[in-house]
Amino acid sequence: MLRGLIAIGLSLWAATAWAEIDIIEVTSDGGIEAWVVEEPSIPFMALEIRFRGGASLDEPGKRGAINLMTGLIEEGSGEMDAQAFQTAREALAASYRFRAYDDSIAISAQMLSENREEALALLRQALIAPRFDQDALDRVRAQVLSGIASDSKDPNSISSAVFDQAAFGDHPYGSVLDGTVETVTGLTQDDMVSAHQNALTRDRLYVSVVGDITAEEVGPMLDDLLGDLPAAGPPLPNDVPFGLAGGVTVVDFDTPQSVALFGHAGIKRDDPDFFAAYIVNHVLGAGGFESRLMDEVREKRGLTYGISTFLYPMFHAEVMLGRVASGNATIAEAIAVTRAEWARMAEDGMTAEELSTAKTYLTGEYPLRFDGNGEIAKIMVGMQMIDLPPDYVTNRNEYVEAVTLEDVNRVAAELLKPENLHFVVVGRPEGLETTQ
Repeated sequence: MLRGLIAIGLSLWAATAWAEIDIIEVTSDGGIEAWVVEEPSIPFMALEIRFRGGASLDEPGKRGAINLMTGLIEEGSGEMDAQAFQTAREALAASYRFRAYDDSIAISAQMLSENREEALALLRQALIAPRFDQDALDRVRAQVLSGIASDSKDPNSISSAVFDQAAFGDHPYGSVLDGTVETVTGLTQDDMVSAHQNALTRDRLYVSVVGDITAEEVGPMLDDLLGDLPAAGPPLPNDVPFGLAGGVTVVDFDTPQSVALFGHAGIKRDDPDFFAAYIVNHVLGAGGFESRLMDEVREKRGLTYGISTFLYPMFHAEVMLGRVASGNATIAEAIAVTRAEWARMAEDGMTAEELSTAKTYLTGEYPLRFDGNGEIAKIMVGMQMIDLPPDYVTNRNEYVEAVTLEDVNRVAAELLKPENLHFVVVGRPEGLETTQ
């Protein structure tokens, strides 16, 4: 019954969180900074932790180490083996999730107030004293290798790997964070210890806490939870320019439908024109059935079930990407229409009606993201990582509304470069060949 009440309470709070959210900035005695939202009406707390660096900190020849290490964090720690740890976690009704990304390691924890002390102690044990037992290492390694084998037969995964390698070369962005069969097979327990020490460090730590806890309680909690982690890690990788010129790369793959990943250089998240670019992307390809590309490629010509675009500002590079799939006999036409629509938006811009519709959607859906403690915690920690102020939550829609038609059309001309679009096509496309 208590869990049911929590779920109902979270849903009710989500409806009003937009109007009530009040972010408190906290610095612990040990120097750990966090953002806190107090919500005592529900006996529940969400904790979101990020460590900047992530899989980009893999050591040479050890690609996949940080991803594998992250998968092992809750596979035994302290005096507990993997089974004992899971049994303890389940007894506390606590939820922990550990994920590795190109630029970060994300840790999400949710717990009941009545079990908070014990749940935090168990999480601390996992973060500070992971065991990396050989049997757990072998088991999780086998899962990673299975994923690598599956990806090697998946056209979308193949297109991403080929695109990234061509665009970013030897930079960590140029290879898959899972690693290769060779690198993952060679990883040892010592490699896991090194990956842990390199990736989970206090100098690149971001924290948010939402729920039944006071700001005064957060500081001591974080010092106890995270204070014994290493103080600093190795240098982050350098920024890398987008290194792929316009053209087509065809990867032969026996399938009746080709998939294409396409893109060119993008825009930085802190660029003053980012919101204008965000709207341009929405109207061009990110707005679902309301986007131009969906209308031209799917609705008018029936060349695909779906096409979409993405602005992807990473920490060390920024790209604008898109995906489309079509039959081998029609993918060339789908690509030609995509290029033409890219050029039309760059040359002619959008209409005032398109801008108004996009603003209505983007401002209307934003409050819906604040759907409970966990989602709010994720949003806040993401804001911290890209240096947004706490009042961004309140002001974000004003930034969208402030964008003018002149702004979006100027930015469309500057951002969208149809001649720079590179398409990586996986399949057996008719009428397409690799151009470089």
